[in-house]
Amino acid sequence: MPIMRSAFLVLEDGTIFPGRSVGAAGVAAGEACFTTAPAGYEQAVTDPSYARQVLAFAYPLVGNYGVDESLLESERVWTEGIVMRRARPEWSRWLAARGVVALDEVDTRALVRRLREDGAMRCALGAASPAELQARALAQPHLDWPRMLAEPELASRSPALEACVQEPFSVGSGPRVVVLDYGCKRSIVRRLVDTGVEAVVVPGTWEAERVLELDPAAVLVGNGPGDPAQLDGPVETVRDLLGRVPLFGICLGHQLVGLALGLETYKLPFGHRGANHPVRVTGSSRVLVTVQNHGFVVAPGDGAEVSHVSLNDGTVEGLAGEDFTTLQFHPEAAPGPHDALPFFDEIATTCRDVKTFAAS
Repeated sequence: MPIMRSAFLVLEDGTIFPGRSVGAAGVAAGEACFTTAPAGYEQAVTDPSYARQVLAFAYPLVGNYGVDESLLESERVWTEGIVMRRARPEWSRWLAARGVVALDEVDTRALVRRLREDGAMRCALGAASPAELQARALAQPHLDWPRMLAEPELASRSPALEACVQEPFSVGSGPRVVVLDYGCKRSIVRRLVDTGVEAVVVPGTWEAERVLELDPAAVLVGNGPGDPAQLDGPVETVRDLLGRVPLFGICLGHQLVGLALGLETYKLPFGHRGANHPVRVTGSSRVLVTVQNHGFVVAPGDGAEVSHVSLNDGTVEGLAGEDFTTLQFHPEAAPGPHDALPFFDEIATTCRDVKTFAAS
């Protein structure tokens, strides 16, 4: 049972949010962000897209249906710390056993309002003095590209390259889809396999020729954490794959395809994270309720049709072209609405239509 003690969350500007330590002892620091999802806390904290971030849950009660290990999106917790209004004991014990610094009894409504108004900020949390926590917050690197350019050593520590698999593996059977992994969620691979394809997951550091040696019917560029503009090598890989194999992208993968097409990316003030984001399919009145987890987006431009648009802020949520289709949101929806699941059927249908598969 974790020891309950007074603790604080402190933003980089010195704003203090008192709370109670309900996870592991110690101090954690990272970029403060929030999710609006009322469920899926196991999936959220084990999603590699939350690497180097401190996650605040806007929903007031977290852990109310226990912990199901089968729902985890990876083998470990990726969030640096967790902030909640109220945490259930079983959930707190699970976090503590995994060494995760977590607070509850925090005014998360005030924290979310602050991040929405002033944008994402570095923070630190734990059972330490506010002065010590602010110092820890200010010691964290800025998670944006201008800072990375000024400090090149930070670019070599891209969280996406830290989160990717080290060795390839294969799941399922059928036409082959190579998944370029930058921190891909387990549920994405599972949804692919459910459509009757073989998913071969390979490190995101692989170059295009090595990917093509696997003779894929399609390539899916997966999700992951961090700034896509740090990933020069993966962008070049995606650029080399364009036009040579049907290409799909999810979240970070969508951003990498955008950069490979010559479009630009930029950071959102506080990101899109949650299970209730409305997205309109362009050229129609159809609206999808989507799951999202990203801090960067693609700016529209020549070279790609914008296929989906956020109804909250008008940002690009999908791209389409002759040989590529991408989505900024998470179509696997684990958990969440299933509006976008047909994306995986589209990948499978494309695989079965390509000449290499039809001739085999």
